[in-house]
Amino acid sequence: MDGEKALIIIVDDSPANLRIGENILGEKYTVATALSAENLFSFLENNSPALILLDIEMPEIDGYEAIKILKSKPETRDIPVIFLTARSESDDELEGLSLGAIDFITKPIHPPLLLKRIELHLLVEEQRKILKQQAAELKYFNDNLQKMVNKKTQNVLELQNALLKTMAELVEYRDDITGRHIERTQRGIRILLNEIKDSDVYGEESRNWDIELLVQSCQLHDVGKIFISDNILRKPGKLTKEEFEDMKVHTKIGKQIVEKVEFLAKESEFLKYAKVFVISHHEWWNGNGYPNELKGNDIPLLGRIMAIADVYDALVSIRPYKKAFSHEEAVKIISEGSGIQFDPALVEVFMRVADRFKEVQRSCA
Repeated sequence: MDGEKALIIIVDDSPANLRIGENILGEKYTVATALSAENLFSFLENNSPALILLDIEMPEIDGYEAIKILKSKPETRDIPVIFLTARSESDDELEGLSLGAIDFITKPIHPPLLLKRIELHLLVEEQRKILKQQAAELKYFNDNLQKMVNKKTQNVLELQNALLKTMAELVEYRDDITGRHIERTQRGIRILLNEIKDSDVYGEESRNWDIELLVQSCQLHDVGKIFISDNILRKPGKLTKEEFEDMKVHTKIGKQIVEKVEFLAKESEFLKYAKVFVISHHEWWNGNGYPNELKGNDIPLLGRIMAIADVYDALVSIRPYKKAFSHEEAVKIISEGSGIQFDPALVEVFMRVADRFKEVQRSCA
């Protein structure tokens, strides 16, 4: 409600951790604390929090068992749960997500990141409720009041775009060394999509494209990075082989995130495209990419397009482990990657509009 702080309960067997959580969240939210899962269940008998922050390693009933109990009860199954834990293995994160958690945050807690993630998930929950209500209204008025249907449909699209933008901003916040990477790749994708349609390259596949929807959806291509360790994302140097293997997981995790939002929102069109961008933009034309080592036309067309826009921006941007290449050097590298990393037909498209990519880079610097 307007003017009322959302209620969040923190569950941790460490009083010190509970105090830290209260200090971080207290100004923005109403905070309750519980030293055990049993205390949590007692609290929930008379309260309905907007969010639960749940430690995993607790005596008697640990976090994994606690969330199983929460999800088994109709009155608590829809309360969002974020795990707070000192564990950092990807298997632990996947275990938590598979049990129904919406996020997995490792200790020690980075306060701004915790606040940003909570803001995102509360927004997702609020939009899920709004979308559910609007879907019912749209069904009721569809046959009689077309103008109202159109207005409500636009509201849904605006909510979708707000959700995409918020999630994309969270990725930028985690991976802030990339600086406006999402905005630049989004503009690059628009350039490529329009040129493909205008030149009739892949005419059959592109005939029914909704370019605005695709441009919005591509914002989520790196959303899986929100589950990659800060030590990897912000490492001031080249990744080790093991670290790179961990980084590669972001494509699969990103797909799981999009599918989770898709389930909550009951809306598949723009998220259907987002999943394609997420899972396939690191595949290589010759089959040496990841995560599925797809080859040639087995790689979804949107993934092949995203690969060019993504790599171009990475090349011309400064990274901790490399200098920024010039536009001319980046174009040469992409050209030489034709038939190796990139779809040859799409490289030809890129070469025709490369100067427009340079302008994007200049205007978004």
